[in-house]
Amino acid sequence: MHAPLHALALDTYDLSKRFGAFTALNAVSLKVRPGTVHALLGENGAGKSTLVKCVVGYYAPDAGAVLIDGREQSIHSPTVARDLGIGMVYQHFTVVPGMTVAENLLLARGRLPAVIHWKAVRAELEAFLQTTPFRLDLDATPQDLSAGEKQKLEILKQLYLKPRLLILDEPTSVLTPQEADEVLGLLKARAHAGDCTVVMITHKFREVAEHADDVSVLRRGALVASHAVAEVSAAQLAAAMVGEGRSAASATLERESREAGVPRLEVRELLVSGDRGETAVHGLNLTVHAGEIVGVAGVSGNGQRELMEALVGQRAIDSGEVRVSAERFHATRAQNRRLKVRSLPEEPLRNACVGDLSVGHNMGLRVFDAPPAAHGGWLRGHVLRDKARALIHEYGVKTQGEGAPIRSLSGGNVQRAVLARELAEAADLLLVSNPVFGLDFAAVAEIHDRLVAARNRGTAVLLVSEDLDELMQLSDRIVVMSEGRIVFECAAAGADRLTLGAHMGGHAGGHAGGHAAEAAAGHAAAPAEMASA
Repeated sequence: MHAPLHALALDTYDLSKRFGAFTALNAVSLKVRPGTVHALLGENGAGKSTLVKCVVGYYAPDAGAVLIDGREQSIHSPTVARDLGIGMVYQHFTVVPGMTVAENLLLARGRLPAVIHWKAVRAELEAFLQTTPFRLDLDATPQDLSAGEKQKLEILKQLYLKPRLLILDEPTSVLTPQEADEVLGLLKARAHAGDCTVVMITHKFREVAEHADDVSVLRRGALVASHAVAEVSAAQLAAAMVGEGRSAASATLERESREAGVPRLEVRELLVSGDRGETAVHGLNLTVHAGEIVGVAGVSGNGQRELMEALVGQRAIDSGEVRVSAERFHATRAQNRRLKVRSLPEEPLRNACVGDLSVGHNMGLRVFDAPPAAHGGWLRGHVLRDKARALIHEYGVKTQGEGAPIRSLSGGNVQRAVLARELAEAADLLLVSNPVFGLDFAAVAEIHDRLVAARNRGTAVLLVSEDLDELMQLSDRIVVMSEGRIVFECAAAGADRLTLGAHMGGHAGGHAGGHAAEAAAGHAAAPAEMASA
């Protein structure tokens, strides 16, 4: 590798940050070599985002120092960081909703002139887009863009500024595999050419192995490991992430070989509208059998959320029908109980909980009006409390007690509590959206095991996830949604990542109906080396 000419070196020395009594960063001394891609790994809440936000001036550290090219810098705002040549792609979108893509790109520069010569600016932006992995309509506004396109705009904003140090916080979560590899490959090439240094927060070992030069692991606010990627294994990194006394490989994913059972979920010609009245789900057909996991892949914003909301009764169905165990399904409380349908929707605090009710009462929402929790028209509170305590212990829900309001829990612990409620009783059909979002590394493996165990017991599982690694690991079959339609279907065993990605991005022909033989149910998905965190 040639000596970097433009890329910056980054060092943090004993960097610490506290939020009240909570120490988010504890004396972290990190060294990032110029002209390299440096990956940051760690469980949810390990301090990764806090660390990089201190570097870019979003947070002011309570102690320690940030050194750029060996010189200590006082970076008290993102503007100062930008002047130093530091850019960051945040996990949450920062685009201006009312401005076009062109205006958002130009605004990223800062210090704009009083008069903008748009003809020259557009020509410059068009030339810039020719050098990037993807294109966006310069006249589109963020309201017109999907979540994946907004993420692309965030990345384009930073590439446009030609930073000398670029920090990315989970940059590929809403990109297709091809787009993710294109972006990370481009950044790696720029880093190795000496144009910039890249720091990348990720939870995907594959991205670390293929695109990073060095990797560091944070745990509970402390730096616990730093290695050259070529000299460390995924198992070693996983062990560093979870610490002593905790098993990083608790998910064995012991999938029973079995034939597909009877159809549990049948969706026929389903048409569902989106939030603005547009058609979000177009004539969708799908069947899930007992004892199989069907994974739904797709870039965020292609109808997955609307599909799942329609199936669980949170969104009206315009036309078509849904059948569960051959019965026309309307997602009523009585049907859910009788047909043993359970669900874990996206954003469970908003969609599956009553925020001001206690953890215990939320865990009892499925059973509070049935024996043994109810007797003679009376609620037996001690039954719900005892059940909630058992589930809190079994699922490791971190709470001050079953009486605490569920909105007082972290996002990951709300997820645990709702999943505990939904899996507490045997289910014939389980509708799941992004089940491990916000959970730490060890909990991901545990939840994956529980989903496979339900499948092994004969439960039909429909699993929507934006993590293709998760789908390839857990599913028996994978279907791809694009623009509200199922455009591809295959057995998960031996599924090709690039083929799936091409269909996710709408760049390949074919339709699910043409792949029926390839998608025969009952095949076991090839286990990945590690569960993604």
